[in-house]
Amino acid sequence: MNIVFDFGGVVFRWQPLALLRETLPQRARDDEQARGVAAELFQGHSPQGDWGAFDRGEIEVATLAQRIARRTSLSEAEVLSFVDAVPGHLEPIFETVALLGRLKAAGHRLFFLSNMPAPFAEHLQRSHACMACFEDGVFSSQVRLMKPQPAIFQAAAQHFGLAPHELILIDDVAHNVDAARAVGWQALHFSGAAGCAEALRVGERG
Repeated sequence: MNIVFDFGGVVFRWQPLALLRETLPQRARDDEQARGVAAELFQGHSPQGDWGAFDRGEIEVATLAQRIARRTSLSEAEVLSFVDAVPGHLEPIFETVALLGRLKAAGHRLFFLSNMPAPFAEHLQRSHACMACFEDGVFSSQVRLMKPQPAIFQAAAQHFGLAPHELILIDDVAHNVDAARAVGWQALHFSGAAGCAEALRVGERG
């Protein structure tokens, strides 16, 4: 199988509400307040939003902070505080890393496709041994596209040298799964490594 993993929430921890409460406790005293801040910050992860432009590599951190500060009640310093904390937050998820090892040992080809701004992508490649599990991958910031835009799936398939139907996306975001299927990929909605292993029929055999 040719298996393409999402990163945030699948291979690496991504809990933005917890991170907001940690970095901006005066703004996000509880999860309800954190959800409000996240809505302002991420704009639903829309490709047209400020964070979407950051994900696609179109703007750098300083510009991101300026844009968000202009349209929200957050200051540039507050935005930078959150952004600076993200790389350290993106720790590997042990169970998924173990699954990667089993899949690789079983002879499956592993790739990644991640919405990831350049500074975070560089940190992951520099800092985590589990990156060696992947034969190749595509970050949104490299191709100026992001999930769920159909073009990023087309670009990734071309980059991997494989037809869409030969690829299986593992992603924790339902609309990314739907978008991949719409352009001919196979796709699984990730809710945990154990369920993913079962769906891929590797289990203990992997």
